[in-house]
Amino acid sequence: MKIDWAALGSVFGVSLVATVVLVGLFTLGIVGLTKQEEAEARGGSAALARSGAYACFGLCLAAVAYGIYLIVV
Repeated sequence: MKIDWAALGSVFGVSLVATVVLVGLFTLGIVGLTKQEEAEARGGSAALARSGAYACFGLCLAAVAYGIYLIVV
């Protein structure tokens, strides 16, 4: 049995980058929702924080759906 170390390293690198990006996007979404709550508590408007958070969550959902698509097809 021969292991293709270059392909294994490539898969590892792509998986690592994708994981860091998804966790970062999700974290930005949670931070955006927290900023929205803080702004509402002070009586201000937080439409930008809310829309940014929803955009981050949408990108996370799109990345997960694309990954499932790649697995199924």
